[in-house]
Amino acid sequence: MVKIRLTRGGAKKRPFYHIIVTDGRSARDGRNIERVGFYNPVAQGQEKRVELDLVRVKHWLDNGAQLTDKVADLYKTAVKAA
Repeated sequence: MVKIRLTRGGAKKRPFYHIIVTDGRSARDGRNIERVGFYNPVAQGQEKRVELDLVRVKHWLDNGAQLTDKVADLYKTAVKAA
């Protein structure tokens, strides 16, 4: 099953997440199909907190991909902002 989920990057105590489309069986930081955005939970000042390619996420959802809980919250917020 295809999932849209977070993969962790960044330094210790400074997390940064890419929002990716991947096979649900692959590891969290393993192989991915497509990168559709990012989430920076420690953004300050003018830094962007969330950026999503809404067109590509919608495409994957229409083709049966499932969002994880956190990505679903981020997607809902991004749709409201757009």
